[in-house]
This record gives sequence, C-alpha cells and structure tokens, in this order.
Amino acid sequence: MNLFNSALGKNITFVRPAFFIISGFSGIPNIKYYYVFLCFVYVVSVLGNTVVMAVIYLDHNLRTPKYIAVFNLAFVDLVGSSALVPKLLDIFLFNHPYISYNDCLTFLFFSYTCLFMQVFNLVALSYDRLIAIMHPLHYQVKVTHRFVLSLIASFWVFAITVDLVLVGLLTRLSFCRSVVINSYFCDHGQMFRMACNDYTPSHVLAVLMIGLIFMCPLAFIVLSYLCIGYALSKVATAQERYKAFRTCTAHLSLVAIYFIPLLITFTAGSQIRPNARIINLSLTSVFPPMLNPIIYVLQTQEIKVSLKKLFKTNKLKISLDRGKQKGFESTPN
Repeated sequence: MNLFNSALGKNITFVRPAFFIISGFSGIPNIKYYYVFLCFVYVVSVLGNTVVMAVIYLDHNLRTPKYIAVFNLAFVDLVGSSALVPKLLDIFLFNHPYISYNDCLTFLFFSYTCLFMQVFNLVALSYDRLIAIMHPLHYQVKVTHRFVLSLIASFWVFAITVDLVLVGLLTRLSFCRSVVINSYFCDHGQMFRMACNDYTPSHVLAVLMIGLIFMCPLAFIVLSYLCIGYALSKVATAQERYKAFRTCTAHLSLVAIYFIPLLITFTAGSQIRPNARIINLSLTSVFPPMLNPIIYVLQTQEIKVSLKKLFKTNKLKISLDRGKQKGFESTPN
C-alpha cells in the first residue's frame, strides 16, 4: 500500500471512511421474498458443488484433465457463493448495511477473484472440447494433467494479481463525497466513482478488465465453437455429429447462463432501471454456481454413471452392515 501512496507524494492525506453503506436492494418492493430465494439458491449451490467435487475425488475414473477443470469450477463456485451470499443476506436480510473499509476491500477481492476464475474455467473447458473434437487422436498428448494443472494455476495467479492491483488502486482514493455504495456488494465501479481525487487508473483498469476478462474469453469460446462446428460439418453421419456435439452441451449451457445475462445488461445500459439492473447482476452472480453442478450431473454421462456406482456401493455397505448387526443379535449368549 505504501508503494501507491509514495507514488503520489508524501504530503497527500487520504480520506478513508470507517465504513461503507451497501444500499443496493433498499427501496425494492417485496424484496424479502428475493432473500428467501437467495437462501434456497445458496443451499443448492453448496450441496451441488460439494457433490460434484466429492464424486470427482472419489471416482478414480474421473481424474482426467477435463474433470480437473470441472473440479476447479465447482470449488470456485462453492467459494464464490460462500463469499457473496451469506454476506449479502447479512447486509440486507438482517439489516446490517454497514461494512468496514477493510472488510469491503476483502469482500471485493474474494468476489472478483471467484468471478474471474469462473470465466477462466469456461475457457479451459472450451479448449478441452476444441482439442477433443478437432484433434481426437492427439487429445491425450495435448491435454495432459500437467498442462491443465499449469493452465489453471496460471489463471489463479493472473486473477489474484489483477485483484491485488485492483484493491491497491482503491486504497489511493479519497472517499470524501459519499460512503453509500448503490450495489449489492462492494462493487469496484461504484466505489472508485465515489472518490473525490483522480480515479483514472482505477477506471482504466476497469475497462481493461472488461476486455481481458470478459470479452477476450468470450471471443475465444465463440471462435472455438465455430471451429468445432466446422469440424463436425465434415463428419460423415448425422449420428456421429450428434454424439460429438452432445459432449459440448454441458459447457455450452454454462457459457449461455453466465454470459447472456451480462451481455443483455451491459448492452441495454441506461435503458434498464437501476433496481432491475441490480437484481439482474445479482442473479448473474448467484445463479451459475447453483446451475453448474446440476447441468454437469444431468448432462454428463460419466458423472451420472459414477453417482450410480457410489449409491450402489453405499447401499451394499449399508445392507452388509445391517446383515452383520442382525447376525450378532441372533447369536445366542
């Protein structure tokens, strides 16, 4: 933090408030029903992502490069939901809108890191499908455990580095105008616009983030599926094309759930009312972590088979334990 301060001069005094006020959902009618819905979404997210992580961990057949990325996505969804939803409910449902300066920056850091990693995981899964369909004979060579682990690790390093710079730039801002954040969490854009000194570096970084972390990944995913479509058009039979495309349906569903609401919100711009915009963006934050595990369980044959095996194994163990218990009970003293 001292590095940012010294770059501006030693005589500059920063106005850092003791707390911020999160006011995103205030004034929206019947908003308490939405909080109940958020509780349901959070419970389903935690259970669903925990199940997906447990299945991948317990079944050695699922420890493939593709499912390393799926495991990481479930982990990010679990952490992201736990970082956002409980705090959101505490702020609005229990009427604790005040959040300290340091807690707000920490809240922002974890929320944005998980947000970025969700996008990067979609990129990794897109690359997996691209190689699997366009270069099936070289898939085992190009998509290895080491490559996927290195790719995911590099994504984590990049996301954390960007967020540290993001938070560092916010610490050099003076908040002498207002401390009310008109959002459902400590939103970066809302925060730097409240500053009374020059916030150009934060604004430039926000624009770069939109390009590097949203538009570039989306462009890569779209191009990868154009290449996949071209490759499938050369496949001889319609049945083979359908079978190959079916392996992409889960990933395409995740991409649609994540990017379409964001594109609609940012494209419409000022035409969307502030309250509707806040509700839409909050749904974009909490919905994908809930739906991702459901989609992978329902649309991925390997996970469904693994779940059935685990249930059968557990039932067999339970029946054997009961049989042993009855045997001991029937043994005469």
